[in-house]
Order: sequence, then structure tokens, then C-alpha cells
Amino acid sequence: MARTYREVAIEEMLRTVEEAMSGVVDWWGDLPSPMKEAIAQFRTQLGAAIDSVEFVKKALDREIHDRGDGPA
Repeated sequence: MARTYREVAIEEMLRTVEEAMSGVVDWWGDLPSPMKEAIAQFRTQLGAAIDSVEFVKKALDREIHDRGDGPA
């Protein structure tokens, strides 16, 4: 299944948040449950924020076409 730019953008932003949270608590293992829940809630809010701006939603909803050149 083809991925969209929206999915990639959300994944990369969440990865940044997870890394920041891990750095703040000086913990590089599995994050505590409350932090995981906060990240899940942020994912939902981030998706809603993207979808609330029509031109951003249209731009990010495009599929990424794999050219076989590595990561998109």
C-alpha cells in the first residue's frame, strides 16, 4: 500500500517528540505508559490539525511513489 506524505510527516514529527521526551527524562528504553499515551493523543491532534487546513491536507494526502532509490 502506498504511503502518503501526511503519514510520513506525522511519523517524523512523532519520532522527534519521542526522542525529545527520552532526552528530557534521560531514558532511552521504552517510554513510560503516560508518555506513550500523551504521544498517541498528540498523533490524533496532529492529524486533526493537518486536516483542518485544506491546502495542507491536499498537499500531504498525495501518495509517495516508490522509485526504488531508498527512503522517500
